[in-house]
Amino acid sequence: MNIDKKLSELLQRVNYTLEILGNKSRPELDAFVTEIGAFPEKHLQSNDATTIKAVESLERRLSTIESAIDSQLTAMDKVRIVRHPQRCCLKDILENVYDNYTEIGGMDEHSIDPGMLIARAYITRRKGKKIINQPVMVVGQEKGHGQEFRNGGSIKPWGNSKALKYMKVAAREQIPIHAYVNTPGSYPVEDFPGAAQQIAENIYEMAGLPVPIIAIFSEGGSGGAEAIGMADKRLMLSHGYYSVISPEGAAAIEGRIKGSERAPIELIESCAIAQQITAQDNLKNGYIDEIIEEPALGARIDHFDFYKRVREQVVRATDEVTLSVRGMSLFRAVAMRHFYKHADIIVRWSMSDKGRQRLINRRFKKYRKLALHAYQDNRSMLEKLNATSSGIVSSTTSAILYEIVKPFKQRIARIVEEATDEIHVITGKIDSIYHSGLKKLGIKSNGDKQKELELTGLSKAVKDDVVIERGSGYVSPQAQMDREITCPHAEKRGCLDIWARDLFTDFDGVCPHCGYNFPMEYQWYLHNVFDAGSIREFNHDIASGNPTGFPHFEKRIEAAKNKTQLESSCLTFNASLEGIHLTCATLIANFRGGSVGAAEGEKFIRALELAQTKHQPFLAYVHGTAGIRIQEGVNGLIQMPRCTMAVRQYIEAGGLYVVLYDTNSYAGPVASFLGCSPYQYAVRSSRLGFAGPGVIKETTGIEIPPDYHNCFKALSRGHIQGVWSRKDIRKNIQHVFRTIGGRNLYYR
Repeated sequence: MNIDKKLSELLQRVNYTLEILGNKSRPELDAFVTEIGAFPEKHLQSNDATTIKAVESLERRLSTIESAIDSQLTAMDKVRIVRHPQRCCLKDILENVYDNYTEIGGMDEHSIDPGMLIARAYITRRKGKKIINQPVMVVGQEKGHGQEFRNGGSIKPWGNSKALKYMKVAAREQIPIHAYVNTPGSYPVEDFPGAAQQIAENIYEMAGLPVPIIAIFSEGGSGGAEAIGMADKRLMLSHGYYSVISPEGAAAIEGRIKGSERAPIELIESCAIAQQITAQDNLKNGYIDEIIEEPALGARIDHFDFYKRVREQVVRATDEVTLSVRGMSLFRAVAMRHFYKHADIIVRWSMSDKGRQRLINRRFKKYRKLALHAYQDNRSMLEKLNATSSGIVSSTTSAILYEIVKPFKQRIARIVEEATDEIHVITGKIDSIYHSGLKKLGIKSNGDKQKELELTGLSKAVKDDVVIERGSGYVSPQAQMDREITCPHAEKRGCLDIWARDLFTDFDGVCPHCGYNFPMEYQWYLHNVFDAGSIREFNHDIASGNPTGFPHFEKRIEAAKNKTQLESSCLTFNASLEGIHLTCATLIANFRGGSVGAAEGEKFIRALELAQTKHQPFLAYVHGTAGIRIQEGVNGLIQMPRCTMAVRQYIEAGGLYVVLYDTNSYAGPVASFLGCSPYQYAVRSSRLGFAGPGVIKETTGIEIPPDYHNCFKALSRGHIQGVWSRKDIRKNIQHVFRTIGGRNLYYR
């Protein structure tokens, strides 16, 4: 044994422990360091055997100290473990968990984001003399092994695009996907395809991939984690964390820290605890399925027993997902549950067509059940019964109208159309011969006279029989200001000052010179876009709460409720527009910045389900959203995949899903259930993207230009499909619903 080398290793372990504890003083570690320093002199006269025994005794003592410290780790200590450079990375897992692999998709800065690692790997399993090689697609964020170009696991949009491309390859080849989540969050860049847009596409597409997906979380940072984290089975390393925002970010928001200031460590520690970000918290809340136990103080590169554990649990999870949608799996399922380690079980990971469909259905049901504990349902028993009975009536009516009556009418209509077209061939020929005969005799037919009149006669104004007026009765409080308003573009474009009363009434908040759209209240939209008196709100009493028990947050939620007279930032209702019946969900900036938590996600999902039942188009109007509500932790973050799956289910059933952004819209909702719509529009002067200017500067150090999030920039990169003036919202939405859809539910 090399004594000096061994002592150096022990000292490195002590230093590592101090670093993950935030360099806080620990008496037992200080004493141990002193003892290591005195060891050479103390054992100068000892023989080799005695010295080796003394070193081994030191090693056992340090292991005991590490185990004791491990049992006392705080949430922030675990965050430091995950971020430590000695933490095992994806390449270490590929080398030690899988039997063979080939990295694909590019590995350097000149390919497609090397921070996202893709590998085609094999798991080799033996049954007696038989060897079975089972292929998998491994995707995940890589932090180490070339840190200079990995970007710390913070993935750019094209890296997430690369991951999706190869997950689709796995679906075509019908092999499982193992996704290793190890990112502090996605890189907030809006270059094509845009961070938010790409994450939204990843979540939407992963929801429908017909192969088993197993996700293993180490560091699950916000939308970056959700880009590859949707899975049939979610495992998490015992010292990992999964959170809507970093503890430092949460502390900066809570402490209202600005500029180069830093939040106090005590506030950071308390935010880490309050957000419930650890593996144990996430298992308790139902957001992961199992914990993979790590060695004391976290898994490092040379912990080879840990890799065996990862392999065993990842293979078992893949087996369980596959068996769950199989027909003949009774004995293997029982063995899997009760004595997996000792059972000689082989599960082939191929599935039938029906099995793949069952897999997708189970995935939808799994995510639909998440976070149901995290909102307040303040409806009375009578209201709940009424909602249930209404749902039964709507479902029954829908089944009769669209599954029995509609197919019958379509069949009859097709027969009539075919017969009419056949008869038209004969009558058309007879009519042609008749008109040719009249022409030869020099006689004009009535049809010729009518055509001549249409070409030469004066047109007449046509009066509509029915005129449906837009809503009225709402006057913006801004119109009460007795002063002139200056357009922000006055200096550049020469706009004249406008009286507030005129601007916020006659001009609908739009500058008559340059078209700049001043911010307006969501009530203006409700009263001026939809038909008068047609709005019928539902699920009003599903309310935002404080599911994590975040300190002092109940008062702020109650203050928001009292101020806005709303129970959450999401308003859901049925309405009509020029006679078109539709379902709408509105995110309202007045209520906690339009942030989305468990209540908002649940209301959004229920609105989509109702729209599908009623066969109505769905409009998501975003008056403004600051993202996911950080105080709700993963209860809020999980709404990204939950709501996206609901959107996918609605669209797959033929629904027409349209999104309209107003004011400022950022982060999680835009990077998921809003950004996945094929039809997205924005009100002129609105701003939208993945992260606001302050967040981008804080995370990347880059000072972005003032127009970086301008809606026209979003239009130029394909995030949205059009920019509208507020004056034209009613007309344009009506036009969209009339012209877009194809097989969508509206066209019934």
